[in-house]
Amino acid sequence: MNEEQLWKKILIKVKSEVSTANFFLLFKQTELLSLENNLATISAPSTMIINMIQKKYLSIVQDALEKETGLKTDVVFTVKAQQIQNDSGNSGPLFEVKEPFVPKSVGHLPRVRADFTFQTLAVASSNQLAYVSAQTVSQNIGHSYNPLFIYGPVGVGKTHLMQAIANEVYAKSPDFKIIYITSEEFTNEVVEAIRANDTAKMKRRFRSSVLLIIDDVQFIAGKDRVQEELFHTFNTLIDSGGQIILSSDRPPSEIKKLEARLSSRFAGGLTVDIEPPDFEMRTAIILKKAEKFGFDISIEIAKAIAEKEQDVRSLEGALLRIVTQASTGKQELTPEMALRMLNGKKENITGLFHSEDIVKTACEFYAIKPTQLKGPRRTASLVRARQVTMYLLQKELGLTLSEIGNILGGRDHTTIMHGVEKVENMLKEIPSFSEEIQGITQTLRG
Repeated sequence: MNEEQLWKKILIKVKSEVSTANFFLLFKQTELLSLENNLATISAPSTMIINMIQKKYLSIVQDALEKETGLKTDVVFTVKAQQIQNDSGNSGPLFEVKEPFVPKSVGHLPRVRADFTFQTLAVASSNQLAYVSAQTVSQNIGHSYNPLFIYGPVGVGKTHLMQAIANEVYAKSPDFKIIYITSEEFTNEVVEAIRANDTAKMKRRFRSSVLLIIDDVQFIAGKDRVQEELFHTFNTLIDSGGQIILSSDRPPSEIKKLEARLSSRFAGGLTVDIEPPDFEMRTAIILKKAEKFGFDISIEIAKAIAEKEQDVRSLEGALLRIVTQASTGKQELTPEMALRMLNGKKENITGLFHSEDIVKTACEFYAIKPTQLKGPRRTASLVRARQVTMYLLQKELGLTLSEIGNILGGRDHTTIMHGVEKVENMLKEIPSFSEEIQGITQTLRG
């Protein structure tokens, strides 16, 4: 049995476990590339689809593989390059995928993202000092800058930089006790320890660490017991040679309701700020993120995204959105197309697919042929498929009733109007019906 035959059997089992819409959306375009040494490599159209499968249906896929092969099998995913037709009529990759998407673990650092490293951080004048300082600390735990206090507005990369230190230290010294925690989580642990009348365990946990990282420390302001615990933990770690790293949205001197003794401790090491990234920095961030996801995009496309998106945290979402939409429409991604998609205008986004794409997708969803959809027969299943297609042609492409009628075999405009109204009423009256529409539209958009 080859990979294609095996995967068909796996998909039959998966289909029995998930809804029709989700199966069509997530699994229809997947392939089993290889099965070697109890490792199955599966391709899917986009990182977004891979993330959804991993989050909701990975165990179903693994169980189906085990039942079919009799082997306990691990699964990795890779994004497959989409093909488009160029001007000469030859197929070429829409974007290249450089390496498989493989989930990574960071050992005993459950809160630290494996992809937050120094190598994946874009560096420019806005974060140069913070970057160099963080690298120095990672090489000289407890000896260079202690504490290291990083501040700046939301979304400038403070968390990335701190977790990069944690990853670097762990890679070299996996036996070190490393704790990354937000100030809210630190507060909750202190409060719970006090409530249970058992603060000794909590104190041992934090004061025995080699590297303690606390994110958004400004939120402990005004919380006296929490500040007291942090003050004593701070002193213990400094005395024992442990390293402390803190982040905030403002410098220590500007954190209101922060005890003077803590403010003094925070400012006792090195305090560095990260400024909001300029246009060049945002462009570099996009290129870094594209490299991380395996997308080979041009610098002009990165500039188009950077020009539109000012918030750093939205850059990754914008990148994934335009690459996924472009791959679904099977069109070559250009800076102009990227800007149109980021503008979010319906008339521009719908240009990514055509009326025949909707017809084809609806036919595949309802397991019928285009000739049946456009033909005269009026069985219940065909009528439903036609009406859904009418609805999508109008809502997604904004076509006139006459245009839709011509696409669907020359039907009268009153028939199209009735079909669209029928679907709109069903969406209001039957909640489960929206799953069908969602399954088709999400497939069209990737």
